[in-house]
Amino acid sequence: MIELRTPGEIDAMRAAGAVVADMHAAVHALAAPGVRLTELDAVARQVLADAGATSPFLGYAPLRSTPPFPGVLCLSVNDVALHGIPTAQELEDGDLLSVDAGATLDGWVGDAARTYPIGTPRPEDLQLVETTERALAAGIAAAVVGNRIGDISAAIAEVGRAGGCGINTDQGGHGVGRSMHEAPSVPNEGRAGRGLKLRAGLVIAIEPWFLAGGSDDYRVDADGWTLRSADGSRAAHVEHTVAVTDDGPRILTAPR
Repeated sequence: MIELRTPGEIDAMRAAGAVVADMHAAVHALAAPGVRLTELDAVARQVLADAGATSPFLGYAPLRSTPPFPGVLCLSVNDVALHGIPTAQELEDGDLLSVDAGATLDGWVGDAARTYPIGTPRPEDLQLVETTERALAAGIAAAVVGNRIGDISAAIAEVGRAGGCGINTDQGGHGVGRSMHEAPSVPNEGRAGRGLKLRAGLVIAIEPWFLAGGSDDYRVDADGWTLRSADGSRAAHVEHTVAVTDDGPRILTAPR
């Protein structure tokens, strides 16, 4: 069931989204060569605790066959596109790090992701990140009353395909509210003018994730979570929680 949120509920979701933005700021400030992924997860846990919030990621287990997720962040390095587990792996100079964070505050969820280089950036990584961020901006711009889900999906894919990126629709955006994953699905590729009509009060996570090698294929590690590009190329993942309003899209996970 798709639920529309009141202005007051959207304000409450903005409070949760601000905590997510604080998590990203703290992680970005710490992320550097030699820092372990577990250290990044620890600083994000502290931000949650300080805000009186909890993590919708920690313990998440959508399938009986999948072990509960052990962190409050998904930390995906280089060819890992999504759902990287916070391990003792140390970041290295030149790595590309994707950080996906979520927070639940007063029963409402915020969800957002960022990708950035560690240490000395590779030009091709900067181009991948820039393309993915432009796709997110295009998707958000299409999230207006009267448009359809397909308009968001088509806007994202237009940027990604023009940039030579691989795009897979098995994982993508989604509704956000009292839980992290709600209806509707927001694929990263689709046909304009198709799908659910957007109405004021709809809150969705828009989250392009692109594969630099141009292939849409991926594989999942034995841990049941870590999703990697099939060809070993690097990946980028960016996301915001966005409310559709009569005044245009409102980004609920923007920095304070």
